Amino acid sequence: MEKNKSTMVQLFLVNLAIIGYIAIAWCLFCEWLNFFLADVNMTSHQRFYSGIVLILGTLLWPLVIPFAYLELLKFQKKNKEIFDLIRSLSPRNPYDD
Repeated sequence: MEKNKSTMVQLFLVNLAIIGYIAIAWCLFCEWLNFFLADVNMTSHQRFYSGIVLILGTLLWPLVIPFAYLELLKFQKKNKEIFDLIRSLSPRNPYDD
């Protein structure tokens, strides 16, 4: 009885992980597809390879997202002075405090 219960819990957790993986992949695919379709300057050759990258990036999102975040951090660190200047020049919002 106890073994059957633990097997059911493991099966539930595996199914939950698979559903979570697919749900996040679907959300990322929809968002990245919007970016992909918004670029009207691509040739058909570029669109083909971008579509392949879109599919691979969606399937491998647990690897893609951390590397993309590291690139974003590197870009922010490289351009920190420009971002600080833009923040100092922008008008303050009363809700910022």
